[in-house]
Amino acid sequence: MSERESMPYDVVIVGAGPSGLSAAIRLKQLAEQAGQELSVCILEKGSEVGAHILSGAVIDPKALDELLPTWREDGCPLASTPVTENHHWVLSETGKSSFPEFLTPPFLHNKGTYTGSLGNLCRWLADKAQEMGVEIFPGFAAAEILFNEDGSVKGVATGDMGVARDGTHKGDYQPGLELHAKYTFFAEGVRGHLSKQLQRQFDLCSDAQPQVYGIGIKELWDIDPKKHVPGKVVHTQGWPLKEGESNGGGFLYHQADGQVALGFVVWLSYKNPYLSPFHEMQRWKTHPEIAALLESGKRVSYGARAISEGGWQSVPKLVMPGAALIGDTAGFLNVPRIKGTHTAMKSGMMAAEAAFAAVAAGRTSDTLDAYPQAYEKSWVYKELRTVRNVAPLVKKFGDTWGTLAAGAAMWMETLGLRWPITMKHRPDHESLWRAEHARKIDYPKPDGVLTFDRLSSVFISNTNHEEDQPVHLTLKDPDVPIRFNLPVYAEPAQRYCPAGVYEVVEEAGEPRFQINAQNCVHCKTCDIKDPTQNINWVVPEGGGGPNYPNM
Repeated sequence: MSERESMPYDVVIVGAGPSGLSAAIRLKQLAEQAGQELSVCILEKGSEVGAHILSGAVIDPKALDELLPTWREDGCPLASTPVTENHHWVLSETGKSSFPEFLTPPFLHNKGTYTGSLGNLCRWLADKAQEMGVEIFPGFAAAEILFNEDGSVKGVATGDMGVARDGTHKGDYQPGLELHAKYTFFAEGVRGHLSKQLQRQFDLCSDAQPQVYGIGIKELWDIDPKKHVPGKVVHTQGWPLKEGESNGGGFLYHQADGQVALGFVVWLSYKNPYLSPFHEMQRWKTHPEIAALLESGKRVSYGARAISEGGWQSVPKLVMPGAALIGDTAGFLNVPRIKGTHTAMKSGMMAAEAAFAAVAAGRTSDTLDAYPQAYEKSWVYKELRTVRNVAPLVKKFGDTWGTLAAGAAMWMETLGLRWPITMKHRPDHESLWRAEHARKIDYPKPDGVLTFDRLSSVFISNTNHEEDQPVHLTLKDPDVPIRFNLPVYAEPAQRYCPAGVYEVVEEAGEPRFQINAQNCVHCKTCDIKDPTQNINWVVPEGGGGPNYPNM
């Protein structure tokens, strides 16, 4: 007999990101229109809604217009900063050239988009959802999937609170809570802990290409008001990444209140095990164009997260009995547009419409086939299909020729001339060269003014975990990091983690793999990039992790 209490709902949603909140709002809208009662609950592992949300962000309001048409007049923080300028720079070490905008397909021009904090948008959406009767529980991490006797998803259970690192119960121990639902939506974001289990159990990826990822590292700066141009958007490619070793690029978004959101994305298909995405981002800031903008400015926040980049061909099966995958959990990011909020929101809305119809018809825990059917007829499907070959072309042919080929592919699709093939993906963890065949990279020491180290960066992410709790970064085999990864790949976890979680330290003259789990910003890079897939990221105690303000 379980000591856990249970609560029944019509729909339970795991994650208060844009897809989960949009699904909840749409469910309540449909119930109100039909004059019916519908109970909806959202679990959020962050200490508050928005605490774990990080994005550039330039947002296409297409889905928001469909969900809440009066959002511009209704106090939404996104409305304050429409995009006014759009630039694309190709960087060399000391200079830049601007890519002509007329050569880019129209949907890359950012016309009609807005720039701002995705976390603040989620906070605003959460207020709207709660006004409609949605119950939101921040600080409660969904740690376990519950199943009915027939194998369908029954709901989720939150993690126990007050468990010591050795597994014993502390004085403030509280068992987790079971939330039972007719349908459960998994909106965990990239590489969700529970979603990985569902994908294996229900073989959701059997007809899809492997999902591939990038790591996005972001800083928020207060800059000189004379240099601030509200709504100016800049994307960069080229330096400091080395052709043939890695792909990615940077962004500079002039947002409200004199702030600039800047960041750097490294595709996790990079090959050199000595590469550090964090240090590449710091080096990128030393470019004369970037450094001039930040001069006399102050860094106020830092964060990192993985980004799903597989696109159309990597979208898994979206439904299984009693449950659905929505948002970044399913990988709806449009890579060349660097936008996924609008597609995530729309996916949540489509899943909500399918679930409401099922509940209204008296169905429970069946497969919501209406959701993938709606997706295949939607603008999300069309948009992702148009750009499906962009990332594979750049990876195959490099920044210069790959960008030209990708541009040609997008123009063909835009003009109705379908590209004849859909290119494939290779899992990111398979891409690393052996250390003996790779060049070592000498990153300059941080100056504490323009460039910084990882620990001071984690400090301003407001990351916190209860010290005495089970480590949420688990190793399938604790010997692999030193026995295999260190001699073969120079143990890349020391470098791919943007938070200094992993170290190789010397103990009694021998190397030892150390995990500083309290530093983890929940980016999931380790779960993705570890070459032996030995690291498994699981949810820590609810409320732990970063607390991003205005990110």
